[in-house]
Amino acid sequence: MSSIFHLPHTGNPPDFLTIGHITRDVRPNGDFALGGTVTFAALTAYRLGLAAAIVTCARPEWLEFIPTHLPEIGVAGHTSPETTTFVNTYHEGFRTQFLQARAGELTSEDIPAPWLDASIILFGPLDQEFTPALIRHLPRRPGSIVAATPQGWLRRWDDAGRVWPSPWIAANEVLPLLDVLILSHDDLLPFAGGNRADADAILAQWSTQIPLLVATDGRHGATLFQRGHRETFPAYPAIEVDPTGAGDVFATAFLVHLHHHKDPRQAVDFANCVASLSIEQEGIAGIPTPEQVQQRMQQ
Repeated sequence: MSSIFHLPHTGNPPDFLTIGHITRDVRPNGDFALGGTVTFAALTAYRLGLAAAIVTCARPEWLEFIPTHLPEIGVAGHTSPETTTFVNTYHEGFRTQFLQARAGELTSEDIPAPWLDASIILFGPLDQEFTPALIRHLPRRPGSIVAATPQGWLRRWDDAGRVWPSPWIAANEVLPLLDVLILSHDDLLPFAGGNRADADAILAQWSTQIPLLVATDGRHGATLFQRGHRETFPAYPAIEVDPTGAGDVFATAFLVHLHHHKDPRQAVDFANCVASLSIEQEGIAGIPTPEQVQQRMQQ
């Protein structure tokens, strides 16, 4: 095992740091793409004006893929015998997901010490790649934002690699360690018998343990919880081409706006706009610039 270290395009430690597995996403035609929450999040933060970096692990050639194809993004971590690989199949509008390979665990030793001073730190787990200890041992700095998107804590996989919903067992341990939690409303439906009211009840209960919680709901917009108080914001109209990564783009846009302006309500509206633009092109190509966002918000 060896390590990798590549600074963001500024040559300085990042303003925005995201932690989790980069992924090799296999497409239906057998081709593949660079994916994962950390990929979409780091590139969104960069396009919105922040120096961004990823802490991850993967096979050596896949780690080198980041500075080669995304030279603006910093990367640190260690090599692994495998790269986390997901295969998605679709039948009659339903997705079945398989975890074909999984990279190693991430620990605090993978994070360069100067990077811990980032203004925003986003944990983006996909396959249970780190334990709550990584968050618990994170030194806190006044004014910084520590956030998570918990989809990787809400899934398990069987011996064949098929991914299934799984309750977030460590929620009560992790939530008090965070400033913000951002997730999809649909992530909770399997644990609420498909009942939206019961899913809302889970969100409301979680929101009492954390300052800010945001639940996205596709074309229905997003709901902001502030210590139990709930407010819904409408989505922006969009022509959907590829929804991949939209939740990660939303999460990052919310955090960047919150960092700059300290207004959670405005941040939800801004994130809704950024996410609407991101789904109108394939993959990371849809992540917009501030100018594109401003134009749509004015419209």
